[in-house]
Amino acid sequence: MPYDDSPPPPEYSGSVSPDRPWFARRSSYAVALAALAPTCLAGWVLFQVSSGTGTVGEQPRVVPLPATHSTSAPGAGDAKASGSAPATAGTPAGPASPASPAGSPTPATQVPAPAPAKGPLAGKVVVIDPGHNPGNFQHAREINKLVDVGTHRKECDTTGTTTNAGYREADFTLDVSRRLRTALEAHGVRVVFTHTAERPFGPCIDERARRGNEAKADAVVSVHADGSSAGNRGFHVILPARVKGGTADTAPIVGPSRELGERIVGNYVRTTSMAPSNYVGGGTGLVVRDDLGGLNLSTRPKVFVECGNMRDAKDAALLTNPEWRQRAAQGIADGIVGFLGG
Repeated sequence: MPYDDSPPPPEYSGSVSPDRPWFARRSSYAVALAALAPTCLAGWVLFQVSSGTGTVGEQPRVVPLPATHSTSAPGAGDAKASGSAPATAGTPAGPASPASPAGSPTPATQVPAPAPAKGPLAGKVVVIDPGHNPGNFQHAREINKLVDVGTHRKECDTTGTTTNAGYREADFTLDVSRRLRTALEAHGVRVVFTHTAERPFGPCIDERARRGNEAKADAVVSVHADGSSAGNRGFHVILPARVKGGTADTAPIVGPSRELGERIVGNYVRTTSMAPSNYVGGGTGLVVRDDLGGLNLSTRPKVFVECGNMRDAKDAALLTNPEWRQRAAQGIADGIVGFLGG
């Protein structure tokens, strides 16, 4: 209550008036106090409610905190990173926390750290490179830009091929890559994507190689489908040739890349029942090339998998079948797991 400095009432002169009985004087004071008490009580209640510290007829107020989300690295995803590959999943928000006492700060929401990967290959890193990008068709000028691939310059990327019915290689590679990620993560592998089509085009082939190098990947697999002539059937795995020049030096990865490729070929045949290519590789399912920037610039064991020929009607019938794509992803995963020692 504010301090009252108004003059005293006429009947009060600072001393007891002799012509008023003592009980009359005390009665006046009691009436005044009785009138004042409800006002003070109401003011106190209003202050407590408005400040949020009271519990008048209800439980303390609970202020829900906003949901908190975290993102994982690609792979990129991919994400899974982009890169990686990338590539993100939200962390569910915890229960609402009660408001802090008046005058004290609200504690920061604690986001639990992601649980460590579990499985026989925990700690291993695989970079998955889904070939091309569905948006490349609308960005011809950008993807035709030349980039350095170590020994020469080459287009940033290409559109990829399609089946005769229009099913795009870029859509196929993303689907198989996601299935492959799930299969690898079941073994505890950390998967990084070079992209997940989160960008309008690309990335360029030099950037794709760089993603694998920077992730210090134990293995890198670029997923593709071929666009050869009708009648040419089967899959093949492309290995890096021994290349040295400019910024390219594949000598350290030629041996392990071949081992990775051989393991993928054997498991791919087993899970898909598709025969190795009848038009390249001499029936081995292995092809060595020195013109692919994604291989020339890699410092990690890396292969390209051409999962079949989209321009052949029989192969296309398999490539457009989701159940067969699952088997293809499993075959590639089994080959990688064998290479990593799982």
